[in-house]
Amino acid sequence: MSQDNFPVPQESVRARLRAWMLRGVNHKAWQHPSLRWATGLFGIALAVLVFTVPLDFTGQVVFAGVSFCAALALRRVPGRLPTLTMVIFSISASMRYMYWRITETTGFEGFVDTFFGTGLIIAEFYALAVLLLGYFQTAWPLERKPMPLPADTALWPTVDVFIPTYNEPLDVVKQTVFTAMAIDWPPEKIKVFVLDDGRRDEFRDFCAELGVGYITRDNNHHAKAGNINAALKVTSGEYIAIFDCDHIPTRSFLQICAGWFLRDPKLAMLQTPHYFFSPDPFEKNLDTFRAIPNEGELFYGLVQDGNDLWNATFFCGSCALIRRAPLEAIGGVAIETVTEDAHTALKLNRQGWNTAYLAIPQAAGLATESLSSHVGQRIRWARGMAQIARTDNPLLGPGLHIGQRLCYLNAMLHFFYGAPRLIFMTAPLAYLFFGAHVFQATAAMIAAFALPHLMHASITNSRMQGRFRHSFWNEVYESVLAWYILRPVLVAFINPRLGKFNVTAKGGIIDRSYFDWDIARPYIFLMVLNLVGVAIGVHRLLTGPADADITATLIINLVWTAYNMIIVGASIAVASETKQVRRTPRVPAALRAAIIFPNGRTLVCQTEDFSQTGVGLIVPESVVVPLGESIRVSIFRDEQEASFPADVVFRRGDRLGVHFGALTTAQQLALAQVTFARADLWAADWGHGERDTPLRALAGVFRIGLKGFGIFFVNLWNMVRSPRLVHWMAHKLHLGK
Repeated sequence: MSQDNFPVPQESVRARLRAWMLRGVNHKAWQHPSLRWATGLFGIALAVLVFTVPLDFTGQVVFAGVSFCAALALRRVPGRLPTLTMVIFSISASMRYMYWRITETTGFEGFVDTFFGTGLIIAEFYALAVLLLGYFQTAWPLERKPMPLPADTALWPTVDVFIPTYNEPLDVVKQTVFTAMAIDWPPEKIKVFVLDDGRRDEFRDFCAELGVGYITRDNNHHAKAGNINAALKVTSGEYIAIFDCDHIPTRSFLQICAGWFLRDPKLAMLQTPHYFFSPDPFEKNLDTFRAIPNEGELFYGLVQDGNDLWNATFFCGSCALIRRAPLEAIGGVAIETVTEDAHTALKLNRQGWNTAYLAIPQAAGLATESLSSHVGQRIRWARGMAQIARTDNPLLGPGLHIGQRLCYLNAMLHFFYGAPRLIFMTAPLAYLFFGAHVFQATAAMIAAFALPHLMHASITNSRMQGRFRHSFWNEVYESVLAWYILRPVLVAFINPRLGKFNVTAKGGIIDRSYFDWDIARPYIFLMVLNLVGVAIGVHRLLTGPADADITATLIINLVWTAYNMIIVGASIAVASETKQVRRTPRVPAALRAAIIFPNGRTLVCQTEDFSQTGVGLIVPESVVVPLGESIRVSIFRDEQEASFPADVVFRRGDRLGVHFGALTTAQQLALAQVTFARADLWAADWGHGERDTPLRALAGVFRIGLKGFGIFFVNLWNMVRSPRLVHWMAHKLHLGK
């Protein structure tokens, strides 16, 4: 078995978990329909009473205070029951707020109040729907464990490994091919294929040298989906393992994943996390790599695990194993939308097939290098989910149970956040600019109902998501993307045929640091609006009449605007691109190693990190290793040793940096097998970062927001002082004369 110190947990079955959840509910008396209906109606009536019972200001404050203190007390108590109790408290506070909001605060007067107030109400309904669906989706993640394979390898199925590529450089694709070849599986039962939609001779020659399958077609119809479907017609494995060409699989991938297919004959697809060993633009530009969970970790760390309970795991296009028969039965990978992966899972679920998720990283890839490419990737995802909502809406049509429909609904709704996010970021300006009263209520009543709703949601989500998402960071991620996904989502929803698949470039470099004025333009506009709003609000606060209600309303809107400015500032900071000159990111790892010097002497040591082109070593400071010296470096995995020629390029204390020489293809393959292909390499760090603390997270976002303002004004000053700008202005003035 491929373990590399990676423990293979024992069986965990969805049916057993559901049975445990329903323990004591299967009594014969409970099975009587009238009792189930009566209990359900009683629960609904009780919930409606809690949500709608009218309370004056004092009563609401007492109710909110008691429930919030109870939630705080439960926050540190381990177990599922405290989590579910906190969810109930949060839902109660949110539903009370929304009921009060609709019944007590919407008596708008005049067009301005009605226009801005109605927009805010719609945005709040959207946020409430996403909150409730999120609770449903993630309150009880399945936490499936690997299923052991039979001891007799003759019973293991045949697998084709597909590596689709279009315009990515060969250096990026090589590592994926090397590690795919290293997957521990009977050699006669596995075949690796590079699916080259770029039809490049160097790829053909590379595959021929390694003895890897090479498949092309004479067109690029339907992009990646069409590429995979074309390969399905000329291959025959019982299962298909799919990896994006920059996603490097570990050698244990199939042994970790395949057991569930033998256990469940109705299982069509099993997805594993997308793990990235390079920082995305947020992590790189804000210097939060491995310190703050990235944008995708919540989805792969918690949401997919929650989906798995409801048999609604999404196929994510890579790092997945699929049974060929059901995939061919639905016509192959979906081609109707640009998010072909999620749509394929939806089609499989509609036909009664099961999908599953294992939250164990068994591959790692390259994140997008620049914010502009990151935005482009998210636009495609958003457009595709809007297309699915329009053409194959999971709320409609046959084949899905209610849990699956709600999980897919939340996935689609998520990408419609553009308009609500922009409304929340500008809502207080309606009052500061135009005096619009979007709440027809006193400041005290607003605080009594709104604060419990927001605070309960914050601490409950922090408890549930704390390993994979820190508080307030979601608002930064959404604010950066809101403007850019708004139009594509609306257009795709109205006309799903518009838009095309765009390939996300990977493996590039950023040769200099710079501020991306183009991508930052919407954030700068919002920053200016909010600055003007603050100036107006402060002026009115200082010069207006001494009215307590007006003063309180001004303060609430100024605080809201100040918070929005911090989020905008953080968005601006992300647009400041940091220099990235490494094409091959370093991976931290303490591996057994040795240095062989030219005189034959050997020094046993360990690695600090590695990449495709070099390795960092930890050696005793007393050992003299001259810069530029040619050595050999051996890296060990279990009892296997691989040795590579290298040159010493730097020395700092006990750290030694070496650069590999010209490695042969065989040596590159060996390097991949003892480094990137290790079974335990990525799983060791998964979900083990610092847990969320809301106040600490808020302080972190605040610091980055201030940093964003500093970045903007520094770059604005540098631009004003630019000789090119001065020359251009002088030229215009001369022409004016």
